[in-house]
Parts: sequence; structure tokens; C-alpha cells
Amino acid sequence: MPRSSPNLRRKLSAAESADPNVERILDGALETFVDLGIKRSSMNDVARRSRISPATLYRRFGKSGLIEAVGLREARRILAEIDQMMEELRSSGADLETQVTELMLAAMSYGRGHRLFKRLVRTEPELVLPLFTTDGEAVIALGRDYLSDVIRRFQHDGMLPEYDPAPIAEVLARLTTSLVLTRATLLPVDNREKAREFVRQFLLPSLQAGA
Repeated sequence: MPRSSPNLRRKLSAAESADPNVERILDGALETFVDLGIKRSSMNDVARRSRISPATLYRRFGKSGLIEAVGLREARRILAEIDQMMEELRSSGADLETQVTELMLAAMSYGRGHRLFKRLVRTEPELVLPLFTTDGEAVIALGRDYLSDVIRRFQHDGMLPEYDPAPIAEVLARLTTSLVLTRATLLPVDNREKAREFVRQFLLPSLQAGA
């Protein structure tokens, strides 16, 4: 099964390092940001939560770099879990409609349910919303890269015709971002059967046409 593209893998692996302290730092930073928010969190708070010295933390990260690394690590975790789900569906012989439906529902569940994202949208929207809107190029590119790989896998399996997946992948990435940010919607993102019907009527024709 085609996996995440090299560019996507490089982006996500930037949150990791051979340094054994990095995962502990990112875990501590995540917990600190969830508890205090980003603006109120100091590097000393993160160092205490990570059980490392402030000097080690400052040597490895600045605050902006730390925020980015946490975000990339969490994105990697989410995509790894979605990848596992998709591979299980593929192995079970699930049809295209089922796989696209489950992908849509998983993206909504993970995106809306992530505790740091929920916290920041509620308490520090001025920090997080630009990352998904006016300054959202990186998020859209990440979603486009990932969904392009998913479409290529469907093409590889003979479920979709051959075409450049990037344009439709970007449309779907933008739709997903909007649905994650704005909970009030007529689209059926919380009901499996209604979501399946939406996929059948609207998403599958676009995927099959490549536009």
C-alpha cells in the first residue's frame, strides 16, 4: 500500500529526533499547553513537566519551534492511526464507498476531538485560527499530500481511474478543515449512514471524475 509521500514524511518526522529527551519534551509540552494554554505556558513550565533542565529544553527548542514540533508530532500520530484504520479496511476487502466514508468520519472525529485543538479554539482562537485560515497553507498542503496518497492507493487498487490526485485532494483538505473548525453544519459528519449517503451522492462522483 502506498504510504505517506516523502515530503509528508519529512514534515512529520521533523517532530522526532534521535535525542531520547525529545519525546519526553513533546509529551510535557503537550500537557502544559492543554493545561495552561500556549500564551501562559513558559519554557520553564514545560521543562518542569518534562522533568528536564531548562538548559536542555532551550538547547533543543525555542518556544515557536516547540509549538511546531508538538503540532507535527500530533499530526503524525493522527495520520498513523487513520492509516492503520484504512489498511484494516483495505485488508478486509471494504469497497470504495466504505473506505471514503470511514476516512471522512475519522478525520472529523480526530480533528474535532483532539484535546489541545479543542482547548486552543475555545481559549486562544487568535493563535490557532490563522493557522487554519489566513495562514493555513501548511495545513492545507499537509492534508493535500496525505489525501493524494490515499487517492493513489485507490488508483493502485483499481477503484479509481488514473489522474493527478492533487486538485481533488486539495478540495477535500479544504472541506475537511472547514468542517473541523465550524461544527454547525448540515453535512452529515456525525451519522454513519447519512455520511455514507453523502459520500455516495457527492464525494464518489468527484473522486471518480478526478475533479
